[in-house]
Amino acid sequence: MPFAKLPDAQIFYEWSGPERAPVLVLSNSLGTNHRMWDSQVAAFTRHFRLLRYDTRGHGQSSVTPGPYTIEKLSWDVVCLLDFLHLDRVHFCGLSMGGMTGMFLGANAANRLHKIVLCNTAAKIGTPETWNARIDAIRKGGMHAVAAGVVERWLTPAYRVSHPAETAAVLRMLEEANPEGYVACCAAVRDMDQRQNLQNVKVPALVLSGTHDPATLPADGQFLAKHIPGASYVELNAAHLSNIEAQEDFNTRVLNFLQK
Repeated sequence: MPFAKLPDAQIFYEWSGPERAPVLVLSNSLGTNHRMWDSQVAAFTRHFRLLRYDTRGHGQSSVTPGPYTIEKLSWDVVCLLDFLHLDRVHFCGLSMGGMTGMFLGANAANRLHKIVLCNTAAKIGTPETWNARIDAIRKGGMHAVAAGVVERWLTPAYRVSHPAETAAVLRMLEEANPEGYVACCAAVRDMDQRQNLQNVKVPALVLSGTHDPATLPADGQFLAKHIPGASYVELNAAHLSNIEAQEDFNTRVLNFLQK
């Protein structure tokens, strides 16, 4: 299995697509792994070489002692690029992955061409909300929160009409490492990038879901307003817009990256 060896962790990564194509990095949401992007592989690899990875604490990457920070998770990406001898890449992240994209856009713009920030926000929730989730997981494991999280991730209509896809998302969340999840919950809890958005120095597309209760369209509009030159798109989906609105998502992202 391919792993990037960092000073304190191993980051799992996977390549897809033609070797000579421009590289597009895909960054997963809290509680998922690189497989959350399966719906994008066929469309994106027509134009890009995809680099999917499991964020620290998730999937096959190391679960190092927490709590983590968005800064730590973001520099993991830079270390991954260094390990693979990649100078500049496109970057697309959803939710926690989008927070990573924001940080990189402001602090490592020289490593990026363009960024896509999906279903994300400069600040999400309150410390009380995140602490309650952390406590629930420590007492009952991932099963204590998984079903409720999936209800927020996908609209009721989608869950009814796509039971297999919904079950796959639920299984991914239930199989997440509790300690890694908790460590990343702390990273999201403690993140506030509202004052740093004006420092994002790369072209950005902000993508929101009309029915997303976790990161509201207003959160996406705030990002687009405060990131210089950013574009905004809203899709008919909840939080996992890349899955629920797959075709529209793929079209919008590719149109932006290929301009």
